[in-house]
This record gives sequence, structure tokens and C-alpha cells, in this order.
Amino acid sequence: MEFLLQYMDDLDDFVGMLALAAERIRRSVEVLLLTCVTLAIQLFGVMLALAQPPLALALISLLAVGILYRAAVNHTTRAVTVAEAS
Repeated sequence: MEFLLQYMDDLDDFVGMLALAAERIRRSVEVLLLTCVTLAIQLFGVMLALAQPPLALALISLLAVGILYRAAVNHTTRAVTVAEAS
């Protein structure tokens, strides 16, 4: 009986090891994809700025306004209720 428990414990350790390895691989692929997308967006911005400077200026203005708005309006704040205020 103890042999079976030891075998099950070893099997559990093996499955845990596989899960940790899969998590490392997933995280590495995620970083690689994020890097590729970031580089592609930057390349698109440079190409747009070279081809259509007024359109690039308009796009960056909209992005800057959006970033400033999100910074000014923090969505994690919660409203204070009447019960909490008193």
C-alpha cells in the first residue's frame, strides 16, 4: 500500500513539474509576442509619419488625449456611500 502512495506522490510531482515548465514556456511566448507587436506598432508609426505626416500628427494627438484622460479619470476609485461618510 505504501508503494502505491509513493508512486502517486511521484506522479503528482511529475505533473507539477510539467505544469511549471508549461508556465515558463507560455510566459516566454507571451513576452515574444508582446515584443513583436510593440515593434510592429512602432514600425507602423514611423511609416505613417513618413508617408502622411498630418495624419500621424492627428493620430498621436488623439492617443495623447486618450492617455491623459485615462490618467485623470482613475477607474479604480469607488464612490463613497452615505453610510461610509458618516
